[in-house]
Amino acid sequence: MSIDRIKAEGGENLSLEGQLLIATPTIGDPRFERSVIYLCAHSRSGAMGIRINRQSRRVSFPELLVQLEVIAADDAIRLPEKVTQVPVLRGGPVERGRGFVLHSPDFFTPSSSLNIADGVALTATVDILRAIAKGEGPSRSVLALGYAGWAEGQLEGEIQQNGWLTCPGDEEIIFDADHDSKYERALKKIGVDLSMLSTQMGRA
Repeated sequence: MSIDRIKAEGGENLSLEGQLLIATPTIGDPRFERSVIYLCAHSRSGAMGIRINRQSRRVSFPELLVQLEVIAADDAIRLPEKVTQVPVLRGGPVERGRGFVLHSPDFFTPSSSLNIADGVALTATVDILRAIAKGEGPSRSVLALGYAGWAEGQLEGEIQQNGWLTCPGDEEIIFDADHDSKYERALKKIGVDLSMLSTQMGRA
């Protein structure tokens, strides 16, 4: 299921597109434990999102640029500090070799960028990586490898079973580099105390 098809079949009033999904202790899937996911598309056909709080330990952004032949290996040490600090995230278990850039809308390519919500866009082509490497990219960005996907009705079922809480999208949480605190910060945004969450879910 492609994000383009999901978005094309969107439009329902109950769409969670542009919101954050926060995994609860009853998620039942260790791959998503303590995950915060930015939902890029949600319609009757399914949903697609990017996990924003788990950084890759295998590769840095400069190393990825070299692997993709965006820059030569010798040029990696010459990259501006802002470029070297672009986070590389583990976006989800689907297509983990594919890259997705969540970014501010000051960079936008009509043929390959999608506006998700105010302040957040998505681009999944190498053009944005070239622009970032040249210092011509968006002012804020994170690169995710892989994504999380749900078939028709699957996400709704998981929410009904208390697997996920929802939270309004927050640019500071999405783009901030303090990944370890994003889970607690997202819960706090909706007034949920982490210490009470497992007890409350256990009673549900």
